[in-house]
Amino acid sequence: MLRGLARAAAQRYGAPRPRGCGSGAGVPVHQVDLRSDTVTKPGPAMRRAMAEAVVGDDDYEMQIPGPRTYTAARQGTPVTGVRVKVSGSPSRRKEGALWTGLPVPSSLPSAELQEKAAKLLGVERTLFVPTNTMANLISVMGHCQRRGSQLLLGQECHLHVYEQGGVAQIAGVHSHPLPDLPHGTLDLAELERMVTRGLGSPYHPVCELICLENTHSSSGGRVLPIDYLRQVHRLAQSYGVRVHLDGARLMNAAVALRVSPARIVEHCDSVSLCFSKGLGAPVGALVGGPKDFIEGAWRLRKALGGGMRQAGVLAAAALVGLADAEEVLLRDHQNAQRFARGLQELASPICSVDVAAVETNMVMVTVDGLAPEELCRRLRAVSAAEVAQTGRAVRVLLFPWSERSVRAVWHRDVSAQDTELALRKWEFVLRQLGP
Repeated sequence: MLRGLARAAAQRYGAPRPRGCGSGAGVPVHQVDLRSDTVTKPGPAMRRAMAEAVVGDDDYEMQIPGPRTYTAARQGTPVTGVRVKVSGSPSRRKEGALWTGLPVPSSLPSAELQEKAAKLLGVERTLFVPTNTMANLISVMGHCQRRGSQLLLGQECHLHVYEQGGVAQIAGVHSHPLPDLPHGTLDLAELERMVTRGLGSPYHPVCELICLENTHSSSGGRVLPIDYLRQVHRLAQSYGVRVHLDGARLMNAAVALRVSPARIVEHCDSVSLCFSKGLGAPVGALVGGPKDFIEGAWRLRKALGGGMRQAGVLAAAALVGLADAEEVLLRDHQNAQRFARGLQELASPICSVDVAAVETNMVMVTVDGLAPEELCRRLRAVSAAEVAQTGRAVRVLLFPWSERSVRAVWHRDVSAQDTELALRKWEFVLRQLGP
């Protein structure tokens, strides 16, 4: 029964098949997966780095920001320093050796990643965590330490829609969603009205945090202007409110704006960064902010089950993803824009795209006169007619985004050739549907 359910789900959502699988017409099928940039797979260099990574228990060997004083085991001797794992059986350990003042070995990829990321983002410290969802939740919990605190955010932002309401069910934080403007921004006057509503009022929750998302996924990867970020941060500071930036695709925003990530992050109090989207790592994210905030984040990571053991293999992948981020993401953006222009040139009454709105690696396609689910099904299917007319068999994987749109997302596993093949497949499907 479970196998049948899994098969049905795969058929419905377009589970990927290996490139080169048969079309039924004797022609290999070329597959282009545009469902999300989360489908990226580690390349040879990333796999090699993972295989050769130095490993160490990240949970034990985590360098806690700032000096801490602990009591040495079995001696009661105060020791200032950081916690490191001691090898050997208990009988072979010297008394008092459980806590030492030694620094974390610099060879650990997780320590290297956190140090490099802190410099890249222009923050004091960062913390490696399993997912960006956890990074966002940790950040909200770190800023909103009173139950019932209010979080202001966009009604279509990822944190509000796609993270299972964790800020409510786990953190006890009340979210108040505001309407998103087309660019993924929030109306500043409405934002200020909601920030001030709880001041001195026993009837309303007190706003502690504003969350922004950059790039804005539901708006098609739109980039928040730096001047807007500056205005939001200035408004928040005037009322003692913090700003968290969901920067899952922060590197895309930096590439699109042609600025360093630090230029964007300077206008917020904490930030998250995901490695398993356009950067191509299999897993991992970061929380960044002041060192006292990251100290609290370390404790929250532990409470949420995010403390990792041999995390070196994961951090090594993230380091490789960061190394070529600018080159890869720029290519993704160019391929997305090339596709958008090509689709617009088809001048189909069924599918249209706002080319000017394609700022990063996403293309939002408006669909008229056809259910988006049906369009996705036709793009996924391969037929003898396609092979006969085009000489190729191409499968394009997409998700319906709304009742009138589909979203296509470019990533490092989609080349310029893949982009052209996807466009030609789209053209074939639209031609089959008629004028």
